[in-house]
Amino acid sequence: MANNVNITPLHDRVIVQPAAAEEKTAGGIIIPDTAKEKPQRGIVIAAGPGKKDEPVSVKAGDNVLYGKYAGTEISLEGTDYLIMRESDILAIV
Repeated sequence: MANNVNITPLHDRVIVQPAAAEEKTAGGIIIPDTAKEKPQRGIVIAAGPGKKDEPVSVKAGDNVLYGKYAGTEISLEGTDYLIMRESDILAIV
């Protein structure tokens, strides 16, 4: 991974880079910007150490699925990221 972010999440927080939104359907129909849905998949960029008794179970480089409205959007050096709690992550893909 070539993403070096100058930010370290605290406790059970995780920084995720969302995947790009789908441009076409499986049938080849181009989706306009107004109809695109927020991606629910991304790559973990950084993870905090976890809570006192619960270490974080994801690590940098993991592909994850997260809730539709999970996290807070942040922008660092022109790239958009989400910062969320580990509990907002549904699965590692």
